[in-house]
Amino acid sequence: MSSFQLNLNPLKEPLGFIKVLEWIASIFAFATCGGFKGRTEIQVSCPSKGVHDNKTITATFGYPFRLNQASFQAPSGVNVCEVEWKRHVLIGDYSSSAQFYVTFAVFVFLYCMATLLLYLGYTNLYRDSRKLPMADFVVTLIATFLWLVSTSAWAKALTDIKIATGHNIIQELGSCNQIVLCYFGSVTSMGSLNVSVIFGFLNMILWAGNAWFVYKETSLHSPSTTSASRGQGGSPPPSGM
Repeated sequence: MSSFQLNLNPLKEPLGFIKVLEWIASIFAFATCGGFKGRTEIQVSCPSKGVHDNKTITATFGYPFRLNQASFQAPSGVNVCEVEWKRHVLIGDYSSSAQFYVTFAVFVFLYCMATLLLYLGYTNLYRDSRKLPMADFVVTLIATFLWLVSTSAWAKALTDIKIATGHNIIQELGSCNQIVLCYFGSVTSMGSLNVSVIFGFLNMILWAGNAWFVYKETSLHSPSTTSASRGQGGSPPPSGM
């Protein structure tokens, strides 16, 4: 195996430059999703008990978005309107889609680092080998497909999360009736989660585009050594009769 020799020339080529973009995009993908924390609020009053002041009831949620474990909390732990709000939770469990998306993005981040090390430190080894470019090409195709699958699943889950933490929570809370009046208050902006979906599809586009440049390094595109040698000094043409 050849020794490590730093060569920055691949960064000037699409093969290395796009890999850097993929590395950066994967960071934004898992950071914008995995670091999210939010809450949804409802306003509660008890007109039947002569209490018309609204009290704020809050449910905190975040990654990995197991909403069915996010219970409502009353101010200072008081049972507002004689309702034990801790027993009420949000609806839905979207952890599978969120964790699949984030975990895959982290694996892509690590793979990009390893590939850049190979490109920049073992350039000759990569280009003289038949197996390494082919393996890189196969992984690139698989990654493109998984970016599509994981991002689509996460986008659908995000839509359901917005519904589950929005105005519809009033209909799901059994305590909200004529005795206890509930009004939807607010929910944390999910702009960063929208960005995570955008970066998911951006990663898919980057990996799909990079597949061509990785393909050019494989033996499927480049002529084999045997074919090249035959072209340079092949057998002489048959002599005439």
